[in-house]
Amino acid sequence: MFCIGTYGVLARRNAVAILMSVELMLSAVNINLLAFWRYTAPENMAGQAFAAFVFVVAAAEAAVGLAIIISVYRSRRSVIVEDVNLLKG
Repeated sequence: MFCIGTYGVLARRNAVAILMSVELMLSAVNINLLAFWRYTAPENMAGQAFAAFVFVVAAAEAAVGLAIIISVYRSRRSVIVEDVNLLKG
């Protein structure tokens, strides 16, 4: 699942699709965290705490990422990553 997300980030041109691929990668990390937590030390709650932290980071990343994409779309009328050159002088 992580490899599919990585391919989506590297191969897509649409910023929304790239953001969705990053979310897919974070979900794969969550699955791995919980699987290894359950396999190695199910008596302590460290794996679930890390998974909850990844959920919080994913929610913040989605909110900030979508806000940036909406802002870029309003100014450039495009969400294609190659068309956005806001830092060029």
